[in-house]
Amino acid sequence: QPRLVESGGGLVQPGGSLRLSCAASGFPLYHYTIGWFRQAPGKEREGVACILSSSEASTSYADSVKGRFTISRDNAKNTAYLQMNSLKPEDTAVYYCAVVGNFEPCLNPAGYDEWGQGTQVTVSS
Repeated sequence: QPRLVESGGGLVQPGGSLRLSCAASGFPLYHYTIGWFRQAPGKEREGVACILSSSEASTSYADSVKGRFTISRDNAKNTAYLQMNSLKPEDTAVYYCAVVGNFEPCLNPAGYDEWGQGTQVTVSS
């Protein structure tokens, strides 16, 4: 049974917004480092945003999404989110969430233990 399930992807026009969700089951998400990653056809998987499990909840973002994307978590719902604003065609990709107990640098996909199935985001006019 899936431990991480992404949702919220879809087709949007450039400049639009989407909020992706990552629902966790079977473990407390707040104890884990959470990362959002994306992979476009023919390209490598890249880190988009991540949030550490520390009380300070330190976040990191890829340069390409700084100021446009925001990662967050809701402990009560055991769900992580990626708010995506001002979307561009180059943001088109399958987006994945992943978790690991403790890992830095958290934008590196290597080292993550659990991965969701992915959700498609397409930005096109």
